[in-house]
Amino acid sequence: MTVDPDCGLLSPVRAGTPAEAATSDEAWLQAMLDAEAALARAQARLGTVPPEAADAITKAAGSARIDVVELARESRATANPVVGLVKALMAAVDDTAAEYVHRGSTSQDIFDTAMMLVADRTLRPLLDDLDATADALAELARAHRDTTMAGRTLTAHAVPTTFGLKAAGWRQLVLDAAVRVRRVRLPVSLGGAAGTLAAYVEYDRLAGGGDATYAERLTAAFAEETGLAATTLPWHGVRTPVADLAAALAFTAGALGKLAVDVETLTRTELGEVAEPAADGRGGSSAMPHKRNPVLATLIRSAALQVPVLAAGVTQSMLTEDERSAGVWHAEWQLIRECLRLTGGAAHTAAELARGLTADPGRMRANLDSTHGLIVSERLSAVLTPLLGKATAKELLGEASKRAVREDRPLRDVLDEVDAVTAVLTPAALDELLDPAAYTGAAGVLVDRALLD
Repeated sequence: MTVDPDCGLLSPVRAGTPAEAATSDEAWLQAMLDAEAALARAQARLGTVPPEAADAITKAAGSARIDVVELARESRATANPVVGLVKALMAAVDDTAAEYVHRGSTSQDIFDTAMMLVADRTLRPLLDDLDATADALAELARAHRDTTMAGRTLTAHAVPTTFGLKAAGWRQLVLDAAVRVRRVRLPVSLGGAAGTLAAYVEYDRLAGGGDATYAERLTAAFAEETGLAATTLPWHGVRTPVADLAAALAFTAGALGKLAVDVETLTRTELGEVAEPAADGRGGSSAMPHKRNPVLATLIRSAALQVPVLAAGVTQSMLTEDERSAGVWHAEWQLIRECLRLTGGAAHTAAELARGLTADPGRMRANLDSTHGLIVSERLSAVLTPLLGKATAKELLGEASKRAVREDRPLRDVLDEVDAVTAVLTPAALDELLDPAAYTGAAGVLVDRALLD
């Protein structure tokens, strides 16, 4: 039977991205081997494993050839892959070093530490992509600080805004996501069979130690060897690190999803206000030669719809029973991997999208003008209220707006026929009040302020 790798056929948003490589079965296997090697080195530093044994284990962990498919199948007998991994690693070293493989440890120590290593190796390029996306969006915001476009609420024209302000909003979400990802603490897992580190401590005693601080020192050394954080308590049944990671990934996917949804809307044929970066073959349809679909935004949005659901499953896994769960811990694995894969893929795609996204100020202006001045009716109301009274101004503008729509005429022309308006506003004043570009409020100042961050 041929086993095909999970190459992203059903998840193109992460196919070929750094996140895919960092979360593959092979990458996860290597992370478990790295955890085993780091543990041996940490124990050697404290005198409970001979240095030469730690060196041999580290060398074998970096070169061991383990059949990941066979390991996965063996895992059905033990409910986790670490048991088979330890057996393979022991076979890869001599009998003397084999005695010290996985010394005092338990499967969850190794697997959870490997999970954190995989997360760390995924989050690094993910953060690079978020930074690149934010930089590109800053350039868009700066270049289009005063490019007027229709602000839309509940899908309809509201009042004018600027494309610069919209891009600044996208950027702020990306920056917020990066802050949350950077705050995630990725610790080693070290608890032993039931969270007491009993076997680790016992091996220290047998080696002539017995220092009450050994567990703390071993955790610190293990953290240094892996590059991860140390913890005060074992977290086999206290899943804060995984829940925090999932939450940050869910927010990040959502932040990128907002960018994607807006781009999809603005690229609609009827709007045409922005365009994704062009590339040979990108956006094509299997049936319609004229199509240029917003595929980058589509990929990002697909991830943004999935990650929060998966993250909810990870959060649910906080309900672990006893000192180690039967099934709850195991349920996290695929969920957290997909969260990492999808969010990492979305971030990589978003960087490409933001770097190549182009705006069409001409289409933005045309869409602004499509409602014949109605988009600035709020401003007219504000100006006419003190001149005519609130009730009169509201009634007058309401009727004029209906006429403009009914007769498909510019609001300016309709108002020219309203004596109450022409009596208090000159033609020049009306022209100024009806210019959408003159009614963007503090948009420019907000953009400037946002770009200071």
